[in-house]
Amino acid sequence: MNIVIDGYNINYKITGPENAAGTVVMLQGWGTSLDLYDFAAGTINDTYRFVQFDLPGFGDSDEPTEPWNVEAYARFFCKFMQALDIREAALIGHSYGGRIIIKLAELSAKEELPFRITKVVLIDSAGIMPERSAAQKSKVRRYKIMRSFLTSKPVHAMFPEVIDYWMSQQGSDDYRNASPMMKKCLVMAVNEDQRTWLPWISQETLIIWGDLDDATPIGDAKIMEEMIPDSALIVLEGTGHYSFLEKPAQFRGIMRSFFGTDAKTGGAA
Repeated sequence: MNIVIDGYNINYKITGPENAAGTVVMLQGWGTSLDLYDFAAGTINDTYRFVQFDLPGFGDSDEPTEPWNVEAYARFFCKFMQALDIREAALIGHSYGGRIIIKLAELSAKEELPFRITKVVLIDSAGIMPERSAAQKSKVRRYKIMRSFLTSKPVHAMFPEVIDYWMSQQGSDDYRNASPMMKKCLVMAVNEDQRTWLPWISQETLIIWGDLDDATPIGDAKIMEEMIPDSALIVLEGTGHYSFLEKPAQFRGIMRSFFGTDAKTGGAA
């Protein structure tokens, strides 16, 4: 299905029974499409209404016309919830989706959100900026100096194809695979450390993580568990950044337990 919000065509889908026990909304990881989370939906959509959608610039949704930071995505999400008339929901955030949930906690400390968050699940969530070692800082400085030199007009004019290829190979896989506009959005996201706002997540929060995650390391999960007041961490051993897909049976059991699906017969989440 599609819905137009602020001129952006947004791809989404909803599964679950008519007499759902409540609504759960999935906030996706960077560069993914909503179909990646079909399995997550299938763990509880026999009881809950489960909403999946592509953020602007992700999957089949329109790309932002200007660079968006995390707050811009959080505010757009609020408009999405209003457009679907969702006034109460549990939120699940994978990777970048977790960033948006943390930002919503920050916004809720300053203003009233147009919907109530009942529960939170953070899966291999982004939001903690790693402290760079001296070697990493030195590497960044060398890269910036090299980039400045190679992209200067006289030098670039001599070897444009070689330099463009070198530039395209820099950065993470997410950065290399992103469009020029989404590269700018990603840079703004990764340069924001959100740990200050973790204590503002007041909802019961389940943190699910892969101990082999090299995108958002397990140390981030432990920081979140320590700083989010009502939280619990479950580590899926032997899994990486997509832990929920790598241990499907275990993940399904965790979700059904957290959402109490076997006990639900109706009512609000």
